[in-house]
Parts: sequence; C-alpha cells; structure tokens
Amino acid sequence: MKILPLSAFPPISNLEIRASDTMLSQNLSINEALSGVFGSVSLTAWICLLIPQLITNYKAKSAEGLSMGFLAIWLFGDVTNLSGALVTGLAPTATALAGYFCISDLILITQCIYYNVRNARIARQRRRSSGTDSSEERPLLRRNSTASGSHVRRSRHEQSKPDAIKRVVTAEDEYPNKSAWFNNLLAIVAIHLVGAAGWFISYRVGAWDKPDSTDVPDSSSPTAISGMVLGYASALCYLCARIPQIVKNYRQKSCEGLALLFFLFSLTGNLMYGLSVFSYSQDAEYLVKATPWLLGSLGTIVEDGIIFYQFRIYSGGHVSENGFNGVNDAHGSA
Repeated sequence: MKILPLSAFPPISNLEIRASDTMLSQNLSINEALSGVFGSVSLTAWICLLIPQLITNYKAKSAEGLSMGFLAIWLFGDVTNLSGALVTGLAPTATALAGYFCISDLILITQCIYYNVRNARIARQRRRSSGTDSSEERPLLRRNSTASGSHVRRSRHEQSKPDAIKRVVTAEDEYPNKSAWFNNLLAIVAIHLVGAAGWFISYRVGAWDKPDSTDVPDSSSPTAISGMVLGYASALCYLCARIPQIVKNYRQKSCEGLALLFFLFSLTGNLMYGLSVFSYSQDAEYLVKATPWLLGSLGTIVEDGIIFYQFRIYSGGHVSENGFNGVNDAHGSA
C-alpha cells in the first residue's frame, strides 16, 4: 500500500568526502546529516501510514472506499521490496522495516476482507427478510435512513469522548470544515518533529558512525543486478497500485471511506525519501543506481496529487470529520 512505502535506501557506492566539506563530526558530512534527517522523517511517516485508514474503517465498520486491487498491488510491491532487501543484504534495520510494511499491509487487507464479507452477509440476510423483490426498495431506504440516524447519534457520542490522539489521527473535530485540515497539519508537523528527533537520538548514540571498512558489492555482480531488478519491480508496483483506487473514486464520484491523512502521510514519506536521496549525493553514478527507488517514490507523488484533486472535487470543497467526503450517492466498484 504505500503506496509506496519505500523502506530501504538504494545501494550506495563509496563516495569520497573531500577535506573541504563541512563536517558535523569526524565521520558525518552536512549532506549525510540532511539525508539522515529526511530519511528519518520519511520512515516515521511510513510507520504511521496505515493508522488513519485503519481507524476510519473501524469507525465506519466498512472498507468499501478502498480498492482491493490497490491493496493487492501495494502488498506485492512491499514483498518485492523485502525480497530486494534480503537479496542485497541491506542493514538489518532496513530489512526489518520492509518486513514491518508487509505485515502492516496484511493487517489492513485482513480488516478490509473482514468488513466486506461481514457487510455482504448482513446485506444478504436483509434481502431475504425483506419479502418479495418488489418490496425491497422501500425497506432498504428506511434501513439506510435509520442507519444514518444511528450513525449520527453514534458519531456525536464518540465526539464527546476526550480522545486527543484519535482526533489528531482521524482529523475529527466538532467543527470539521474549519478544523480538519488544521488537525491534519498538526499530524504532519508531529511526524516531522518525531522523525528529526529520532535521527538526532540515533546520531548521538553513534548509530551513524562509519565502520572502518565497508563491503560494497560490484555493480555487475549477480547480487547487485538482482537487487536492481527487484527495485524496478517494486517501483512499478507502487506506481500502478494507485490506479485502481483512482478509477474507483472516479466511478463512484466519491472519496468516501478514504482517510485523507493516509494519503498525506504517503505524500510526506515519498517527498522526504526523494529529498533524502538527492541530498546525500548528486553524483551521476549514485543517482543512476537510485533511479528505481526515485521513480517509485517521486512518481507516486503525482498520483497522490490526482487523489487529492478527487478529494477536492467530490467533496464539494468540504472536508468531513474523518478527512474524507462524507456523501456518496453513487455506487460502483473497481
């Protein structure tokens, strides 16, 4: 999903640091420090990525807003990303993060399947209990009206609970049109602060100290080639994953069921990742090796822009309590 969570930095060749470079310490340059901060913010965004959507699905007791094709392709991209980390022998932390993303994907997919199966079973039971086919329409309308009323009452009851964390994560507020975007902004700022603080702590404890010697595989070795192929495969999956979701939103003329903060975290993660790669080095050979990761990360930003535009036009310029369009009169699937 992630959608693309690009979990590990691309293989980096040994780059000489000139004596004239400004150094933060004996082993860390300014460029490396900036790259580390941007990368830490990116990882923080990815770690928190699915929380808004999981909460949105739980509150709605539905996952109809998400395209299962989107989730399946995203999962395949994360599995490919994990395979690349294992094949190329990336750092254990990078491999662990790649595995974490796969587990997170499975949790969200499991939740979606559960709600889809559960709601389909309830719908079948209601159809059987409604009597004849000709009498199905009015009871359905009455049930929708009753469900809508109960949902409003339940939402008001939930809003009375002093849960500040949930209000920030889901952009829920008593005055949604005025405060939803502000709460989303607070969440993004928190991601940046936590990410920067995480990098600083890791730097202080010596996590960024360079080893005396590094074993960088030859770019023409089978391991390096396999890693590059897997990198391009994961980038392709991340680029294609959002297409089913964009099509689904277009057919339904709605973004109902989607957490806006979910895509804001994705945008933050991809943007910070791209800045991390570019700030580390502008060496041509290095950027060529980073191409598949950059394509998957920066290319996804363009698709996120399309989804943000859909949020805008399908919500009529209003953001609801959960950061998504709360009215959906059309029905469709993708």
